[in-house]
Amino acid sequence: MSAADHGADEVKVRRAVAEWLEAHWDPECGLIEWRNKLIDSGWGVPHWPQAWFGRDLPSGLTTAIDEEFDRIGAVGVARIGIRMLAAATLLEHGSDAQKSQFLRRILTGEDTWCQLFSEPGSGSDLAGATTRADFDGEKWIVNGQKVWTTSAHHADWALLLARTDWDAPKHQGLSYFVIDMTQAGIDVQPLRQMNGHASFNQVFFTDASIPAEHLIAKVGDGWKIAMTTLAHERRGADALRRWGRASDRPGRIYDEERAEIATVMEPYKWYAQRAGRVDLVLPRARETGRINDPVARQEIAKLLMLSQVSQWTAQRARTAQEQGKPQGPEGSLGKLASSHVARAASNVHTLIAGADAMLCDNDGPLDGIIAEILLSVPATSIAGGTDEIQRNIIAERVLGLPKEPRMDTGPFRDVPRNPTR
Repeated sequence: MSAADHGADEVKVRRAVAEWLEAHWDPECGLIEWRNKLIDSGWGVPHWPQAWFGRDLPSGLTTAIDEEFDRIGAVGVARIGIRMLAAATLLEHGSDAQKSQFLRRILTGEDTWCQLFSEPGSGSDLAGATTRADFDGEKWIVNGQKVWTTSAHHADWALLLARTDWDAPKHQGLSYFVIDMTQAGIDVQPLRQMNGHASFNQVFFTDASIPAEHLIAKVGDGWKIAMTTLAHERRGADALRRWGRASDRPGRIYDEERAEIATVMEPYKWYAQRAGRVDLVLPRARETGRINDPVARQEIAKLLMLSQVSQWTAQRARTAQEQGKPQGPEGSLGKLASSHVARAASNVHTLIAGADAMLCDNDGPLDGIIAEILLSVPATSIAGGTDEIQRNIIAERVLGLPKEPRMDTGPFRDVPRNPTR
């Protein structure tokens, strides 16, 4: 499509969405009621297929549509949390029955989701999962443990990667399910972090059940589907910042949206500190006088340049997404860049604050925010796939380097694993 054609289409789309919003937007409407109207119109997720609440519009037009919503303060569909990863995965791999059951309630925000991937013995080695799902002729029976699961304590549904074949090679013996988190047989236990927050949970399964129709795609397709979920997660790493902000406007719908965001975003409230809080560096340097130190200025300049390059990398990923391009390794490039930025920011904050950076709460700089940054930043290099995993992806898919020799081929039951107690 030429630039002229794109521009003409954008004008038409802006006019159409503006006319629809003018006719239907009401800040005193209930949040769920409004979102159902929005979903039925196709303007909530216009880049989705028309058969599934969209308008089949190019992804590149979504920015213009979002701007029309922002112009009058109209609330969109529910986007924060794991729910949009669930939606993207179901759109690509789910059956029509699964899409009918889950997609609308994802968009209205009536259902919350979590992602059951990592395990105590298989974090970075996701394909080494040992949580098992056995078919009894009618349903799947799940036993095992997951860990580092954000929002499991209030999730209605979850994306589950489980082992269904112990005699197949480890990547081929996994299957992908939707599981009801409210059933008996699932025990969720919060994990307290060293920064004082409790965002993550460990989840234990004891004969939990999954209906046969909640298997996504086919038995053994789990690894392929998990890669779809992770690609969307890495490409959309900044989505929480873009969609997790509550409006201060008056009106019933805003009140309900604020309550929703407060609940769903609670586990993520420390994520800004995890990213290093580059925005605080210059104000802190000026406030403390460290801006006059040539060594400090040099490190600050390095950080700001690295941060800007990282933002451009993220913009490349968003632009590719808006253009409808398939998920690629740019998500791993952005994920790795964010780790470098966070660590550099942590070092600069320490350089500025000195020993005071170790003081917490009211005793520390910015009421302990600097100390929280130092404690939180290491998580950036682990969550969503470790830096080592991202380097492997970049090496193989971008640089074309050969894969590492594998020592875990053959039937999974014969692969050496960490001993269990």
